[in-house]
Amino acid sequence: MIHLRPTRHVAVIMRRQRIEGPMSRWQPWRWELDSVVDNEPAFGAGPRLLLQDGAQQRWLHPGFAVELFRDDAEGYFLNVTTDAPCWFVMWRMQEDPAWGDAPMPVPCMVSLSYHDAGRWLDAQETVEQVPAPADVVDWLRAFVDAFHVAEPRRRKRPESFRSLTDRFGNPASISTGKKSGGGHG
Repeated sequence: MIHLRPTRHVAVIMRRQRIEGPMSRWQPWRWELDSVVDNEPAFGAGPRLLLQDGAQQRWLHPGFAVELFRDDAEGYFLNVTTDAPCWFVMWRMQEDPAWGDAPMPVPCMVSLSYHDAGRWLDAQETVEQVPAPADVVDWLRAFVDAFHVAEPRRRKRPESFRSLTDRFGNPASISTGKKSGGGHG
């Protein structure tokens, strides 16, 4: 039996922006995520230059499948319930002689899950986000409504019942009795 996951096919656009001001002495350009768009067959299979002028370059990276997984419904819920739901894109700098002599950012993963973005950040990857358009948010919300199950809240034990520990995590005790010796007379 085949189970198909809801999937959107997207392309990522990366932008190389000229840096102005004093910082440009050390780094004349910076790369950043520009947008995530629906993929089209005309985009082809590999990266291609869309725009180049004296201030910027834009590169299209097609062919990403964003699948929604039932076991990550919580991660999608966290995204869709924010004020600004977004795409998360993890990218790495890579070199390829076909692109010229400078390294270029290559998107590796695209997701709508907060959990995915958190794992990538924990692994010290470069992760950026851009707003998701309304139709993507509606698609994601429909999935969350169908599969997200809120975990029941657990009653928090009152602080007065917590065991005492010192700063090293070892059991500690408090005495209210009078200390012996060294009394003032």
